[in-house]
Amino acid sequence: MGVNKQIPLCVDCDGTLLATDLLHEACFLLLKQFPIGLLYLPFWLLKGKAHLKARLAQHVVFNWSTLPYRPQILELIHQARKDGRHIVLATASPIEWANGIADYLNIFDEVLATEHHINLAGKNKAQALINKFGDKNYDYVGDSTADIAVWQRANGAIVITKNKSLQKAMRLETNLIQLIPLPSTSFLTYVKALRVHQWLKNALVFAPLLAAHQITNFPVLMQAGFAFIAFSACASSVYVLNDLLDLESDRQHIRKRNRPFASCKISILYGALLVPLLLAVSLVISIIFLPLNFLMVLGVYFAMTLAYSIRLKRQVIVDVIMLGGLYTMRIVAGAAATAITPSFWLLAFSMFIFLSLAMVKRYSELSISLQQNKVDAAGRGYMVNDLPVLMAIGVSSSMVSVLVFSLYINLPETNLIYPNTVWLWAIPPILLYWNSRVWMKAHRGEVDDDPIVFAIKDWQSIIILVTTFFLLLLASQIK
Repeated sequence: MGVNKQIPLCVDCDGTLLATDLLHEACFLLLKQFPIGLLYLPFWLLKGKAHLKARLAQHVVFNWSTLPYRPQILELIHQARKDGRHIVLATASPIEWANGIADYLNIFDEVLATEHHINLAGKNKAQALINKFGDKNYDYVGDSTADIAVWQRANGAIVITKNKSLQKAMRLETNLIQLIPLPSTSFLTYVKALRVHQWLKNALVFAPLLAAHQITNFPVLMQAGFAFIAFSACASSVYVLNDLLDLESDRQHIRKRNRPFASCKISILYGALLVPLLLAVSLVISIIFLPLNFLMVLGVYFAMTLAYSIRLKRQVIVDVIMLGGLYTMRIVAGAAATAITPSFWLLAFSMFIFLSLAMVKRYSELSISLQQNKVDAAGRGYMVNDLPVLMAIGVSSSMVSVLVFSLYINLPETNLIYPNTVWLWAIPPILLYWNSRVWMKAHRGEVDDDPIVFAIKDWQSIIILVTTFFLLLLASQIK
């Protein structure tokens, strides 16, 4: 048997028409749109998967225009429509979601989906299609082993998958019309999902050691090293969770749409597993190697990031204060891990400089929205006409950080830590230059969404960092 253009073409949704799974996305949208609903999930599931999907459909609102539709499948459908074939969306997703997609795309003649407490998957879907069109009287497009029962009763199978064993099985067990292979997920994609480059921020746990001139104290340095690893694992778990909560807004962003979860290079299910795994690694290291104070700080950091990801990132000004605070929490964590009390001046400087960097982040995101002729930034509470205000606050905050550093140099007790304070006076002009340059670059649209990423790639920023380190070293030398 081959292609019969007189019979219907039935297309699966999750993993086939879409590069994602609506059920998995719905769980994270529930956390974002109706957080208390997570408590109901186990009870809904106890009544069956169909009941779970029905209840999720009542509480979760999708933006159909932002979903990741597979271009290969859309092209296949458009060709079938040109051939005059009857096109059916046959999915295990609830009927409300299926109708929403069908109405948005306007390419389906009919919709079959989960309703009336019948989960339209596997054998249930196969039977529904047989009842509707007859045995061996439809072609079916699917992506997973759950579709084998449907393919076995179809006239022909069209398979889109990265699963090598499924590809082999389909060649042997069905009338395979077309195979659309998908690329495998590389290790580097997972590294990108964990945002390993962002671990540079966690080097702030070493700041209390540097400020107290304890960087050569090996036992204390080891404690800070364990803190760095624990904090990095915890931070990566938050990055993954944040990406899973921001799928809709990220897919509307010119650069963030390429992130591993937004682009569906890594499945949402794997992301959901990564979050507790990374948290477990962080907790084990903290409990075994670090004091209780560090664990408490880590808990506060995670609670802050969770509140930020779920709700506070959409609150104007609160979001940037939170971002700046999360940077400072890394310094507090380093102090807790090493039992070194951070000075008021270190915390004050970090508060203002990191608030400025948080403003740079928001300013850059909003500038992209302006370039795309949008009035606001997706998933944020800012409007494009807020750009001058953000710059004013950010530049002012960066200047205050330089002032704080200058006042610190002039303190009598600073001479006890830095005998050659004259070298420290070279740092404020350098900071003024760097802060001004970052904001000038942001205004020109030349800064990434994250200023840390910009600094890593910017040769002048690297030179400034190295120069500042040597100036601190020279200032600490005894006359």
